Amino acid sequence: MVELGLESRNVLVTGGTSGIGLAVADMFAGEKARVGILGRSAGRLDSALKKLRANHPEAKIVGYVGDVADEESMRNAISSIASDLGGLDHVVNSAGIAGPLGDTVDQVRAEDFLEIQRVNVLGAFLAAKLTLPYLIKGVDPTYTLVGSDSGFVTAPGMLAYNASKGAVVQLTRALSVELHEPHGIRVNSVCPSIVDTPMARDGMGVESFEGAEYPVSNPEQIAWLILSLASPKSVAVNGVSLLADYGYHARSSFPA
Repeated sequence: MVELGLESRNVLVTGGTSGIGLAVADMFAGEKARVGILGRSAGRLDSALKKLRANHPEAKIVGYVGDVADEESMRNAISSIASDLGGLDHVVNSAGIAGPLGDTVDQVRAEDFLEIQRVNVLGAFLAAKLTLPYLIKGVDPTYTLVGSDSGFVTAPGMLAYNASKGAVVQLTRALSVELHEPHGIRVNSVCPSIVDTPMARDGMGVESFEGAEYPVSNPEQIAWLILSLASPKSVAVNGVSLLADYGYHARSSFPA
């Protein structure tokens, strides 16, 4: 068994109530870390906490309602989680939205475009900014963003989402440069293709990905990559946006 060296670490996961974020929280708890999750819905937060605590009855697991794109809401939630856990060593920003999909450029509403940037980009920035005072004091501190292959490749009808995830790739680089040398904080992102989550099923209008003509990851597969990057064994990895897309980015769409 691979020892990741995450036991007794203090971890915050935004968007930790479902999908990739919930899988990340569950896996960290399985590594005997202390875990705090943050989500916008009180109902989903309660359900997630019950599941995590049932899976890991000996683990320290806390959760708070918060909006990643609201600075005051985030400041309060982060302060509470850091206080409950005794600090922060690792932060995973998994909160995000897809927004309306399928609209052509002329159909995209400005308010929808801005909302996607608000959650996916501003939220990722605020999570870094507001956890920084705690990470500076952390052990082998890391900040890991959940990006998307949509930050590297595009598809019709995904303009606003593509723009937001492209920004996450560059935000990862910028934060890694600013935070590593002075504070020892490593910053990376994981950028998967389609993952079987409620957000993906809703966005693509399907009830299940069973029988899909393309590969679909499960949340646990992406969570493993995130924990691997957070592990002190990955000390040399910083400023990387790790694509997890089955190699599709390497394929040319042009005729041979």
